[in-house]
Amino acid sequence: MNKKLKSNSIPRRRFLTRAGLATAAVSALGIRSVPSLKALGYKSPNERLNLAAIGAGGQPYGDLRDAHAGVENVVALADVDWNRGAPGFALWPNARKYKDFREMLDKSGNDIDAVVIGTPDHMHATCALACMQLGKHVYVEKPLTRTPWEARLLTEAARKYKVATQMGNQGYSHDATRVACEILWAGEIGEVREVHAWTGRPGWPQEMARIPGPSPVPDTLDWDLWLGFAAPRPFTAGDDEYRTFIAERKAQGKGVSNHADYGFYLPENWRGFFDFGSSLIGDWGVHIMGPANWGLQLSPEHLISVECIHKDSLPQFTFPDELTIKYEFGPRPGMPPVTVYWYHHPGGDAYLPPGMTAAEAERIPETGPQVGPSHRRGGGYNCIFVGSKGYLGTDGRGEDVGLLPGSRWADYKLPQPYLPRSPGASTGDNHAAHCRDWVRACKGGAPACSNFAIAGKYTEWLLLGSVAVHCEGKLAYDAAKGIITNNHDANKWVKPTFRKGWELKG
Repeated sequence: MNKKLKSNSIPRRRFLTRAGLATAAVSALGIRSVPSLKALGYKSPNERLNLAAIGAGGQPYGDLRDAHAGVENVVALADVDWNRGAPGFALWPNARKYKDFREMLDKSGNDIDAVVIGTPDHMHATCALACMQLGKHVYVEKPLTRTPWEARLLTEAARKYKVATQMGNQGYSHDATRVACEILWAGEIGEVREVHAWTGRPGWPQEMARIPGPSPVPDTLDWDLWLGFAAPRPFTAGDDEYRTFIAERKAQGKGVSNHADYGFYLPENWRGFFDFGSSLIGDWGVHIMGPANWGLQLSPEHLISVECIHKDSLPQFTFPDELTIKYEFGPRPGMPPVTVYWYHHPGGDAYLPPGMTAAEAERIPETGPQVGPSHRRGGGYNCIFVGSKGYLGTDGRGEDVGLLPGSRWADYKLPQPYLPRSPGASTGDNHAAHCRDWVRACKGGAPACSNFAIAGKYTEWLLLGSVAVHCEGKLAYDAAKGIITNNHDANKWVKPTFRKGWELKG
């Protein structure tokens, strides 16, 4: 047995680096800022919050249910589609119901302390900014925004309005994500200069060649409100040609789950459209690359370039099914330059260490440290860190961690934990703990682990990958100005165009 792998000692030359990273991480979590939060008049942990939600079904329903936890009050719900919002309306029948979130804030605002926001991505920033400007705490589903400019806007707004914030990337609340950071900072795999992260195909249709003709708008839906700041267009539920397209994708094993009630834009297919979502980059990339963002202290300020180095097509109005994004970061304090690769890769693992088989890379069931408990004991990874002395992998939303090959993890002893752990046990995807982490912050506790000071910068650099899909060659980003410097046309994807009356100003 290799005794070096079992040791928890830290060579002196790495001590200052680790100490600095730990201090930075704890500072980012806001551990030292509790007195200032209480001075701002936040509620006592023993008081009930008055919660509201923009989106009363689907994901925001789950967010609100976990934030509520049988303890807090739910006083108002807004959903542009009362069919979609039915689960929330049924569970909290005493909450006031609205279609327009602006009307909710106007009429029920005095009763609301905090708001859960789970609209389609293109309306995240609009809803969150309106709430923060009224002093409401906000929990915003991932990705924080649809564009990098909006992410910067919300980062600055959270600082300005001094409210408690959280992005819904619940893997950040799992012990395994923190353990991954502690292993990296202990120098166990040496200097990390490459990261490979991937997912498969989307579960919604993409690469459509045409938009079907108009369909009647369902009685329960306010289509104009659903569009929000996006350019007006007719509602459509699809046509026979679209349904044939769906059937062909299913036959090809592309994992499409067709929603018979609407079918084209709604209720989930919006994720693949340039105007409304960010495809798998924002839907799963923000989860899977979370350990890399935290452990490698990535930020827009250190981003040198972003490039889409592969795509199987470039549809007119949706993202392609397959792509590879390459992010190049310069040195960060105590860490060398690193290149991060993100793949939409339907063919299985996008990366394996040279000379290592998939079977060798996987964890060996019932051996090695148990973190969590994790949602899976054996199996492989969807994010691999390439170090000068070895490899580290994470899986799911950052809910599993291990060293590669599996035999190395089997003999490994974890470093002494020092990052603060999230409230609640790390089980499953840790969604409930992530929501309650935010509630704790709303009541005067430390800022939540993915508060906008962290989540805003993360979303900003991540969604520059969405920008790169539209362009050829490397894009150079000026973080101080928030613009692409070597491709003027690319900037139309950095900041959205707002419909008149929907413009945003922090």
